[in-house]
Amino acid sequence: MAFKNARVIACLALAALFAVPLGDAKAEACGNGPEGFDRWIAAYKGRAQRQGISAGAIASGLQGVDYDRRVIGLDRGQKSFKLSFEQFYARRVSQSMIKRGRGIVAQRRALFDQIERRFGVPPEILVAIWALETNFGGDSGGKFSIVQSLATLAYDCRRSAFFENELTNALRIIDKGDISVERMRGGWAGEIGPMQFLPSSYAKYAVDFDGDGRRDLFGSVPDMLASTANYMKQKGWRAGQPWGEGTANYAVIREWNKAEVYVKTIATMAERMR
Repeated sequence: MAFKNARVIACLALAALFAVPLGDAKAEACGNGPEGFDRWIAAYKGRAQRQGISAGAIASGLQGVDYDRRVIGLDRGQKSFKLSFEQFYARRVSQSMIKRGRGIVAQRRALFDQIERRFGVPPEILVAIWALETNFGGDSGGKFSIVQSLATLAYDCRRSAFFENELTNALRIIDKGDISVERMRGGWAGEIGPMQFLPSSYAKYAVDFDGDGRRDLFGSVPDMLASTANYMKQKGWRAGQPWGEGTANYAVIREWNKAEVYVKTIATMAERMR
């Protein structure tokens, strides 16, 4: 009961932070079901505009957005991170995946060398992340509307503030013309492209590495790999240093994903690809 009350207090505090009129207080509250979602969206539009998002981007980005029960079910159903490392690694990594990863490094050696010279991150780390996130792009699917997923999770009481920030960044991406509304489809938690960047990470770390004037994390392999390397570099990656447990670089991998089994799997898979 105390935890539930804390979540409600946190949501009310967030509403106060945006200094909305008292009459909108009900619309500002988070919820644990579809009731109130439309009111929340109506109030959120005002907050987004005050964050500098244009009315056009807000209207087009949020048009037709509904509460998505599938997203909530997937959010509540994450169980793999509770496995032991041995169980998680066996479930997510195979020898054929490692072999494929080595082949990708060999095939794109010139690109990986350019990325490592600029950002200091070795290809095995990037390929391990690519493999684990979406099986080298095979599982990214684009099944979910990124904006709808983020709006649903922002309204949900579990992590409201975190996902509202991601929703605002998604609208900012649309507003800048980096990605069209129609193309904003990805993972159930709002992830963009095969490397599964959240919108806030896209805004901070995405780079145009192929020189076409766009930061394309959907279709440009150079952009998505270099953007991941840039993320790691900005988080403190130390070029030429090991990445095993206890190292500074292992801590950087933890910035990518907080789950210890995931961090250890990236580090182990990368080592086995060498």
